[in-house]
Amino acid sequence: EVQLVESGGGSVQAGGSLRLSCAASGFTFDGSDMGWYRQAPGNECELVSQFSDTGEVYYLNSVKGRFTISQDSAENTMYLQMHSLTPGDTAVYYCAARTGRPYRRRMRGGDYCNTARLYWGQGTQVTVSS
Repeated sequence: EVQLVESGGGSVQAGGSLRLSCAASGFTFDGSDMGWYRQAPGNECELVSQFSDTGEVYYLNSVKGRFTISQDSAENTMYLQMHSLTPGDTAVYYCAARTGRPYRRRMRGGDYCNTARLYWGQGTQVTVSS
């Protein structure tokens, strides 16, 4: 059974930092085709950062220079280091892996996400106060 378990969310003040972790099991962890998404209430989900299926790294423009994605294959864990957080970063953050056909996924809180990622964690809340 595939499992993705996020941790590391919390509440911080603007300018603070957090590191999210995603522990993966049940599939071959090779550091590719997996990433971090986020969704604020009432908003569409957005891909924050990912390792593509070829291992290329992507960052959402608004997080470039502030967030860093990494992975530890020995620990089957992916990370998202977040610095200089702003209230605009407030959302539920999810890790997700492996690409299939596009579908509409019901997310935590009842919002939906248009995605092709097959496996998702339960999400971890990040709240940034001004």
